Amino acid sequence: MTVSDRGANQLVDTMNGAIATTIPIAHKMGLKVVEARPGFAATTVPAEGNGNHFGVIYAGVLFTVAEILGGIIPLITFDTTKYFPLVKNLDIQFVSMAKSDVRAQASLDDETIARIEAEAAQRGKADFTLEAVVTDADGKTVATTRGLYQLRALGG
Repeated sequence: MTVSDRGANQLVDTMNGAIATTIPIAHKMGLKVVEARPGFAATTVPAEGNGNHFGVIYAGVLFTVAEILGGIIPLITFDTTKYFPLVKNLDIQFVSMAKSDVRAQASLDDETIARIEAEAAQRGKADFTLEAVVTDADGKTVATTRGLYQLRALGG
């Protein structure tokens, strides 16, 4: 394991610990950050304990595993001493039923990151769109989301 890998693992561990205190319901679902780096994040949630009345993962769990990415990515991409993220809107398309653990992932490209940072520095806030894909254990897409998020200056 390289120093960089250890740093990435520490960051993921820190984020998972923070979820337990900042979003207890996500922690109770078993939601875990599995990858986190500037511009990218991935989360998972187990099927066990998250089913509904007909044996598939409950829709609200699929929503949560994807929506939380709009908080994680800004927290690792932008200066948290200056900014915080919030969700303004999220649309979800349920594509298939999930019967296994699921993984959600999303990313922002460098150009978008630069725009968000410049706009937030100038205006105190910047809106951005984040698209996430939720897949089952076989890699089959079970849901997609398109969220409108905002990076906002602290105290703004």
